[in-house]
Amino acid sequence: MKKDTVCRLCSACCPVTVEVVAEKLVSAKRKSFLEEEKRLPCPRLDAAPDIVYSPKRLTTPLIRDSGGAGGFREASWDEALDRVAESFNRHKQASGARSIAWLRGMAADWGASWDYANRLMNVFGSPNTVGNGSVCFVARDMAHSFVYGAMAFPEPKNSKCIIIWGKNDRNTTLGAAEGILYAQEHGAKLIVIDPIETPTAQKADIWLRIKPGHDGLLAMAMIHEIIANDLYDKDFVAEYTTGFEQLKKAAEKFPADAVAEGIWLDADLIRQVARIYATTKPASIIDGNGLDMHTNVFDTTRAVAMLGALTGNLDKTGGNVLPQPIPVRNIQERDKLPPDTPSVTRNYPLFNNFSDTWGSQVQNSVIDSILDGEPYPVKMVVVQSGNPLVTMANSARVREAFEKLENLVVIDMFMTETARLADVILPATSCFEKTQLNRASIRNNPIVLQNAVIPPIGDSWPDWKIIFELGKKLGFEKAFPWDSAEQAIDYQLEPTGVDVGQLRANPNGLRIEKPLYEKYRDRHFKTPSGKVEFHSETLERSGFSGAPFETGEINNVISFVAEARDYPFLGISGSRDIRFTHSQFRAIPSLLENGVGCVVDIHPHDAQKQAIESNDLVKIETPKGSVEMPARISTIVRPGSVQVAWGWGEYDQRFSLNKLTEDDTRSAITGTSTSRSFMCRVTKSVS
Repeated sequence: MKKDTVCRLCSACCPVTVEVVAEKLVSAKRKSFLEEEKRLPCPRLDAAPDIVYSPKRLTTPLIRDSGGAGGFREASWDEALDRVAESFNRHKQASGARSIAWLRGMAADWGASWDYANRLMNVFGSPNTVGNGSVCFVARDMAHSFVYGAMAFPEPKNSKCIIIWGKNDRNTTLGAAEGILYAQEHGAKLIVIDPIETPTAQKADIWLRIKPGHDGLLAMAMIHEIIANDLYDKDFVAEYTTGFEQLKKAAEKFPADAVAEGIWLDADLIRQVARIYATTKPASIIDGNGLDMHTNVFDTTRAVAMLGALTGNLDKTGGNVLPQPIPVRNIQERDKLPPDTPSVTRNYPLFNNFSDTWGSQVQNSVIDSILDGEPYPVKMVVVQSGNPLVTMANSARVREAFEKLENLVVIDMFMTETARLADVILPATSCFEKTQLNRASIRNNPIVLQNAVIPPIGDSWPDWKIIFELGKKLGFEKAFPWDSAEQAIDYQLEPTGVDVGQLRANPNGLRIEKPLYEKYRDRHFKTPSGKVEFHSETLERSGFSGAPFETGEINNVISFVAEARDYPFLGISGSRDIRFTHSQFRAIPSLLENGVGCVVDIHPHDAQKQAIESNDLVKIETPKGSVEMPARISTIVRPGSVQVAWGWGEYDQRFSLNKLTEDDTRSAITGTSTSRSFMCRVTKSVS
């Protein structure tokens, strides 16, 4: 039997059709506007049955046995949730509700499941539901929102010029990658900005091999070129923007000739790209995770976002389009928090409050609280769908913090490095075993339901059920009156007039509003001024630059640069692998077959100097620690640079890249540390 749902094995939320036989998942195929033979394959989706039915799945609750060897024993859900609820109440009585934090990863999505966790913690009285958005996506979302009032999304399929900036959709978002390929086949010019020679860069008309972390300089140089040569959309700028003169003055500090050498680019090429983008209509910019994990991500993304507004490519078909969000009910209950209860992320008030629903997103603040007791000590953490001991920067410090916790609860499908430290492990279902409303369907039309297509494996539970039942154990039956995901979704969707039944009857999605462009003609931008803000008075009042980089300086863009004499190589956190999602799925044998494993890419020139050959074990060191990986001799990196594979710490702790990264210096706005690029030492391992 064929069924429709949404795949959540990564954050792309691709609509899929699955084959189910006798309530068992047999296969899954991604939907696409392309004919089947032209669609890009997704190894993760091909391996969906292997993931769902992996013998390593957690299928029953586990409780750490306090006697004997201190290992885990199986338990009933009642016993496990009673244990968790008892810990919640004990810490609340001893140290206050705020001494408990709920740490969220990406695996459960950022839609309703994020709302449920926030709702639980808010009614319990803790402000510490914390996501990982300071290093992934939300910092860029905030930057777009400070410029436009929302994060605009690209429409590459209909573009005539596409700039891909720090992203490789062939490894992350295959639907977008197909749109790019389609546009290029139909004459669109493709420009890629990336320090690594990705397969997409190889197909580009122009590839800008930028120095990592220096994208803000390039964006400002492009802005200067466009303004200085009157290539901007004067009518749009005059009527729908504010702060143009301040942006112009800031950009004057970054002419192409002044910045080119320092960012590894040719000044003429910078000018050429700026002119092509400004004069080819429609044009879109696809910004990505390559801009994240740098302290300057906020101003960098603001500058990149401003290019679309300057050139008249904002909210145009084929440009960068403002979303049409679904008017769902906000169910997070933030007003239930006791007044004057600061979150551990209190130092980032703009980030905490730029959105009604994103909330707190600086995970390192939880580590600070555990280790340093500031602003108060966190004693207990619930980790949902995340693996912070592998994925967070400065993993040695993260481990130290988690080992200090009095209680740790982990919600996950698999035993992870983080789960191994837990007191209670609650087994979660896969995306194919739960009905869910994803953020992609809340943020913009159409609404597509992630529909449960098979029953839960073993005694695993969907995230919604775990949270609802824990809420009831804590005495919040009124806050969690729902007995099913469908009831909760219907409640959240009530303002739209749409319910789960209608969504199931429309498996390809249901629109409550037809797609609209140039919405700013009838609707104000959702900024304080109601216009695109090239200069933000909100930021200026808070002591930050009103226009991006208006001081003319970009600091702290590469970690350990002050120690470059001892650590002469520029290390780059490796690209995402289409087979895996962050640290997930490396226990699935079919995904490990016929693919490059964990490697450090080193240029032939550097390899020759150190007598390093392919597959030799290489040691990479920073002031924080060291890892060892096999070498791959490759020209995808520049001489003097190495690309270090990311996400393999769950597979083998020797490969854990975040032993190398730091979280000492952070953005004052988003709490982001530079863990994407760092100075390091590279030597042939003597072992």
